[in-house]
Amino acid sequence: MALRHGADTLAALLFFLVAASLFPLAIGAAPDVLGRLAPGIVWVCALLAALLPLDRLFGADLDDGSLDQLLLCGLPAMAVAGAKAAAHWLVTGVPLLLAAAPIAMMLRMPDAALPVLLAGLLPGTLLLSLLGTTGAAVVLGARRGGVLLPILVLPLTTPVLIFGVAAADAAAAGMSVRPHLLLLSALLAVALPLCPLAAGAALRSAAE
Repeated sequence: MALRHGADTLAALLFFLVAASLFPLAIGAAPDVLGRLAPGIVWVCALLAALLPLDRLFGADLDDGSLDQLLLCGLPAMAVAGAKAAAHWLVTGVPLLLAAAPIAMMLRMPDAALPVLLAGLLPGTLLLSLLGTTGAAVVLGARRGGVLLPILVLPLTTPVLIFGVAAADAAAAGMSVRPHLLLLSALLAVALPLCPLAAGAALRSAAE
Protein backbone atom coordinates (compact mmCIF):
# COMPACT_ATOMS: atom_id res chain seq x y z
CA MET A 1 0.00 0.00 0.00
CA ALA A 2 2.83 2.38 0.79
CA LEU A 3 4.44 1.66 -2.59
CA ARG A 4 1.16 2.35 -4.38
CA HIS A 5 0.71 5.61 -2.48
CA GLY A 6 4.30 6.79 -2.45
CA ALA A 7 3.26 10.43 -2.24
CA ASP A 8 2.73 10.08 1.53
CA THR A 9 6.29 8.90 2.08
CA LEU A 10 7.65 11.54 -0.28
CA ALA A 11 5.65 14.23 1.50
CA ALA A 12 7.11 13.25 4.89
CA LEU A 13 10.64 13.27 3.50
CA LEU A 14 10.19 16.61 1.74
CA PHE A 15 8.69 18.11 4.88
CA PHE A 16 11.73 16.97 6.84
CA LEU A 17 14.12 18.51 4.31
CA VAL A 18 12.21 21.78 3.89
CA ALA A 19 11.57 22.31 7.61
CA ALA A 20 15.22 21.71 8.49
CA SER A 21 16.33 24.03 5.70
CA LEU A 22 14.24 26.90 7.10
CA PHE A 23 16.15 27.10 10.37
CA PRO A 24 19.34 28.65 8.89
CA LEU A 25 17.13 31.35 7.35
CA ALA A 26 15.49 32.06 10.68
CA ILE A 27 18.44 31.96 13.08
CA GLY A 28 21.28 32.91 10.74
CA ALA A 29 24.05 30.95 9.08
CA ALA A 30 26.69 31.28 11.82
CA PRO A 31 28.38 27.85 11.94
CA ASP A 32 28.76 27.78 15.73
CA VAL A 33 25.08 28.59 16.29
CA LEU A 34 23.84 26.10 13.72
CA GLY A 35 26.17 23.38 14.97
CA ARG A 36 24.95 23.81 18.53
CA LEU A 37 21.28 23.69 17.52
CA ALA A 38 21.60 21.02 14.81
CA PRO A 39 20.69 17.96 16.95
CA GLY A 40 17.50 19.58 18.19
CA ILE A 41 16.57 20.74 14.69
CA VAL A 42 17.04 17.30 13.18
CA TRP A 43 15.12 15.54 15.94
CA VAL A 44 12.17 17.96 15.98
CA CYS A 45 11.84 17.92 12.18
CA ALA A 46 12.06 14.11 12.11
CA LEU A 47 9.39 13.87 14.81
CA LEU A 48 6.98 16.15 12.97
CA ALA A 49 7.63 14.44 9.63
CA ALA A 50 6.93 11.02 11.15
CA LEU A 51 3.49 12.25 12.26
CA LEU A 52 2.33 13.11 8.74
CA PRO A 53 1.40 9.59 7.49
CA LEU A 54 -0.10 8.42 10.78
CA ASP A 55 -3.67 9.60 10.22
CA ARG A 56 -3.94 7.23 7.23
CA LEU A 57 -2.30 4.27 8.93
CA PHE A 58 -5.58 2.59 9.90
CA GLY A 59 -8.19 4.94 8.47
CA ALA A 60 -8.36 3.39 5.00
CA ASP A 61 -8.53 -0.13 6.46
CA LEU A 62 -11.44 0.87 8.68
CA ASP A 63 -13.32 2.56 5.84
CA ASP A 64 -13.10 -0.30 3.32
CA GLY A 65 -13.59 -3.13 5.81
CA SER A 66 -10.04 -4.46 5.58
CA LEU A 67 -9.54 -4.00 9.31
CA ASP A 68 -12.50 -6.26 10.06
CA GLN A 69 -11.13 -8.89 7.69
CA LEU A 70 -7.72 -8.77 9.35
CA LEU A 71 -9.19 -9.16 12.81
CA LEU A 72 -11.51 -11.99 11.72
CA CYS A 73 -8.86 -14.03 9.90
CA GLY A 74 -7.36 -15.22 13.17
CA LEU A 75 -4.45 -12.84 13.25
CA PRO A 76 -4.11 -11.24 16.72
CA ALA A 77 -4.87 -7.54 16.85
CA MET A 78 -1.46 -7.04 18.46
CA ALA A 79 0.20 -8.59 15.39
CA VAL A 80 -1.78 -6.33 13.05
CA ALA A 81 -0.67 -3.27 15.02
CA GLY A 82 2.93 -4.48 15.13
CA ALA A 83 2.98 -5.05 11.37
CA LYS A 84 1.60 -1.56 10.77
CA ALA A 85 4.27 -0.07 13.04
CA ALA A 86 6.99 -1.96 11.19
CA ALA A 87 5.62 -0.80 7.84
CA HIS A 88 5.50 2.81 9.05
CA TRP A 89 9.12 2.62 10.16
CA LEU A 90 10.28 1.04 6.88
CA VAL A 91 8.59 3.60 4.64
CA THR A 92 8.98 6.67 6.87
CA GLY A 93 11.57 6.09 9.60
CA VAL A 94 14.26 4.61 7.35
CA PRO A 95 14.10 7.45 4.75
CA LEU A 96 14.24 10.01 7.56
CA LEU A 97 17.21 8.20 9.05
CA LEU A 98 19.03 8.28 5.70
CA ALA A 99 18.23 11.95 5.15
CA ALA A 100 19.37 12.97 8.64
CA ALA A 101 23.10 12.76 7.86
CA PRO A 102 23.16 15.28 4.96
CA ILE A 103 20.81 17.58 6.86
CA ALA A 104 23.08 17.47 9.92
CA MET A 105 26.13 18.23 7.78
CA MET A 106 24.29 21.14 6.16
CA LEU A 107 23.60 22.50 9.64
CA ARG A 108 27.33 22.30 10.49
CA MET A 109 26.98 19.65 13.18
CA PRO A 110 30.38 18.66 14.68
CA ASP A 111 31.81 15.54 13.07
CA ALA A 112 32.06 13.75 16.43
CA ALA A 113 28.32 14.14 17.04
CA LEU A 114 27.10 12.86 13.66
CA PRO A 115 27.51 9.09 14.33
CA VAL A 116 25.90 9.51 17.73
CA LEU A 117 22.98 11.39 16.18
CA LEU A 118 22.37 8.52 13.77
CA ALA A 119 22.84 5.94 16.54
CA GLY A 120 20.16 7.72 18.56
CA LEU A 121 17.81 8.12 15.61
CA LEU A 122 17.79 4.37 14.95
CA PRO A 123 15.92 3.44 18.16
CA GLY A 124 14.32 6.88 18.16
CA THR A 125 12.54 6.44 14.83
CA LEU A 126 11.43 2.96 15.92
CA LEU A 127 9.95 4.50 19.05
CA LEU A 128 8.22 7.21 17.01
CA SER A 129 6.63 4.54 14.81
CA LEU A 130 5.48 2.46 17.80
CA LEU A 131 4.07 5.42 19.70
CA GLY A 132 2.54 6.89 16.55
CA THR A 133 0.86 3.60 15.67
CA THR A 134 -0.60 3.39 19.15
CA GLY A 135 -1.90 6.93 18.92
CA ALA A 136 -3.38 6.31 15.45
CA ALA A 137 -5.20 3.24 16.78
CA VAL A 138 -6.54 5.09 19.83
CA VAL A 139 -8.07 7.94 17.79
CA LEU A 140 -9.35 5.61 15.05
CA GLY A 141 -12.97 6.41 14.28
CA ALA A 142 -12.99 9.48 16.52
CA ARG A 143 -14.19 12.85 15.32
CA ARG A 144 -11.33 15.11 14.33
CA GLY A 145 -8.90 12.26 14.87
CA GLY A 146 -6.30 14.01 12.75
CA VAL A 147 -6.33 16.90 15.24
CA LEU A 148 -6.28 14.66 18.31
CA LEU A 149 -3.44 12.48 17.05
CA PRO A 150 -0.57 15.02 17.41
CA ILE A 151 -1.94 16.15 20.78
CA LEU A 152 -1.83 12.56 21.99
CA VAL A 153 1.49 11.48 20.46
CA LEU A 154 3.71 14.54 20.96
CA PRO A 155 3.78 14.40 24.79
CA LEU A 156 4.61 10.68 24.64
CA THR A 157 7.59 11.33 22.38
CA THR A 158 9.09 14.02 24.63
CA PRO A 159 11.48 11.62 26.46
CA VAL A 160 12.67 10.25 23.11
CA LEU A 161 13.43 13.76 21.92
CA ILE A 162 15.22 14.71 25.14
CA PHE A 163 17.51 11.67 25.27
CA GLY A 164 18.23 11.73 21.53
CA VAL A 165 19.31 15.36 21.55
CA ALA A 166 21.22 14.92 24.81
CA ALA A 167 23.28 12.08 23.30
CA ALA A 168 24.36 14.21 20.33
CA ASP A 169 25.09 17.19 22.57
CA ALA A 170 27.20 15.01 24.86
CA ALA A 171 29.21 13.73 21.89
CA ALA A 172 29.83 17.28 20.68
CA ALA A 173 31.04 18.25 24.17
CA GLY A 174 33.32 15.22 24.48
CA MET A 175 31.24 13.62 27.22
CA SER A 176 29.95 10.05 27.52
CA VAL A 177 26.94 9.29 25.35
CA ARG A 178 26.34 5.84 26.83
CA PRO A 179 23.67 6.84 29.43
CA HIS A 180 21.50 8.61 26.86
CA LEU A 181 21.69 5.81 24.28
CA LEU A 182 20.98 3.21 26.97
CA LEU A 183 17.91 5.15 28.05
CA LEU A 184 16.68 5.27 24.45
CA SER A 185 17.24 1.52 24.18
CA ALA A 186 15.38 0.96 27.46
CA LEU A 187 12.42 2.98 26.19
CA LEU A 188 12.41 0.89 23.01
CA ALA A 189 12.53 -2.34 25.03
CA VAL A 190 9.47 -1.21 26.98
CA ALA A 191 7.58 0.05 23.93
CA LEU A 192 8.13 -3.05 21.77
CA PRO A 193 5.66 -5.25 23.70
CA LEU A 194 3.41 -2.58 25.20
CA CYS A 195 2.65 -0.38 22.19
CA PRO A 196 1.37 -3.17 19.89
CA LEU A 197 -0.64 -4.55 22.81
CA ALA A 198 -2.29 -1.19 23.49
CA ALA A 199 -2.80 -0.50 19.78
CA GLY A 200 -4.35 -3.95 19.29
CA ALA A 201 -6.84 -3.32 22.08
CA ALA A 202 -7.74 0.04 20.50
CA LEU A 203 -8.21 -1.62 17.10
CA ARG A 204 -10.59 -4.21 18.54
CA SER A 205 -12.55 -1.42 20.23
CA ALA A 206 -12.77 0.59 17.01
CA ALA A 207 -13.84 -2.43 14.98
CA GLU A 208 -16.66 -3.17 17.42
